[in-house]
Amino acid sequence: MTDDGWQRLDPRMMLIHPVREVVRFLPPLIALFVAGVASGGGRPWQLVGILVPVALGLYRYFTTSYRIAGGRVELKRGLVGRHVTSTPLDRVRTVDLTATAIHRVLGLTTLRIGTGTGASGEDSDLELDGLPTARAEELRSELLRRSTVLDAPVPDEAAAPEPPVVELDWAWVRYAPLTTSGLVVTAGILGVAGQILGSVDLSVDLDGAPRSVGLPGWTAVLLGLVVLVVLVCALSVAGYLVTNWGFALTRSRGAWHLRRGLVTTRETSLDEERVAGVSMGEPLGLRLAGGARLTAIVTGLHSDHPGSSVLVPPAPAPVVTRVAGAVLGTSAPPTAALTGHGPAATRRRYTRALGTAVALAAAIAAGLVTLGAPWWALLLLLVLPVVAALLAADRARALGHALVEEHVVARSGSLARRRDHLQVGHVIGWNLRATWFQRRVGLTSLVATTAGGRQSVTLPDVPEPLAVGLADETLPHVIRQFLA
Repeated sequence: MTDDGWQRLDPRMMLIHPVREVVRFLPPLIALFVAGVASGGGRPWQLVGILVPVALGLYRYFTTSYRIAGGRVELKRGLVGRHVTSTPLDRVRTVDLTATAIHRVLGLTTLRIGTGTGASGEDSDLELDGLPTARAEELRSELLRRSTVLDAPVPDEAAAPEPPVVELDWAWVRYAPLTTSGLVVTAGILGVAGQILGSVDLSVDLDGAPRSVGLPGWTAVLLGLVVLVVLVCALSVAGYLVTNWGFALTRSRGAWHLRRGLVTTRETSLDEERVAGVSMGEPLGLRLAGGARLTAIVTGLHSDHPGSSVLVPPAPAPVVTRVAGAVLGTSAPPTAALTGHGPAATRRRYTRALGTAVALAAAIAAGLVTLGAPWWALLLLLVLPVVAALLAADRARALGHALVEEHVVARSGSLARRRDHLQVGHVIGWNLRATWFQRRVGLTSLVATTAGGRQSVTLPDVPEPLAVGLADETLPHVIRQFLA
């Protein structure tokens, strides 16, 4: 530590930074190696090629330092192009501890301070990459304590920790195939495989022999679909376990602590006073299987880092509801019945869903007729309006809101249904927005403005009297001056 309080990260990072730089420079290093072998005398240049990223890694360590002084956290990087990131302690929203496999071997942890500042996510976080694990945990407690009321009494450090609110149950892996993660990973793998196969000459001279896999065409297609489904499910389960291994949510010292991860462990701490509410995600696949997921609405947390607010991964809906009640401090909002938005809102769901389906079916039918498709192919297009009607009915049933024990509850959606629970104390304003079509039927979209998460919670297609009444009940000192 220097006289002005600046500290360097752990010296063991001199083993990690060079390795990272070598991996980053791997493509040009491979090209340099191949060129050296082809020329027959490139060994000195190959060594220089490796020394350059190693030197950059060491330079990164010696030009990075941090300090906590004067009520601020500061991170300084670079020598020629100096870059200093600074934020007040009262702007700290979350503190994440992340440790990759190599970090854990060396006993190190990366501490990430989420501040929520920065218009586009730049300079919104401070990352101290390379602290001893014990020092990182100590610093996390200090930051969370000092980010609230600085003169608040310090909790008893020796007090027994509270038991976990929820821990990973192995039975939850059955929900993994119902998420889109496995499908995305599979698509990425197939895309990379296609690129590789496209760049490699795999042509084989078959002497004009007919190509056959020994199976009828439809059987081969069905078998391929089965293999694809099995692959997607396997990748989904593997990804779920790697991400959520050792998952546990606990509460202590005025903060919520989340730990998870197999290869890379991650510990996230959310200041309890910054948690403005929770959001229950109920995508169609999870909902049909009785599952859901839970995230926290954290004031000041930028939406670019949604992983920092995950409270419960895909799990049984009763578990998610119980945890939501524990975080909110009351079990009433997650289980409360909602007020519907009336027949006009229902008609809008049917009109938009059926109108889109009919227009799409007509466009496809025109294309099929042009191509000379058989008449029975046109009959298949009748499925589109039927599916649209079912989705519209489900969206109409889901639409609703409530004000329960100082919490605004809003639910909407079908394929990606979401139920938000926002504390009234965190509502900083209301916006009433209505299109020409909404105004014709007396509806409006009521938007609760908050400093947390997505910056707003929307209640779509609310009858105007209900919208004005809800806004007035939650913020009377703001709304009534406009009602007068």
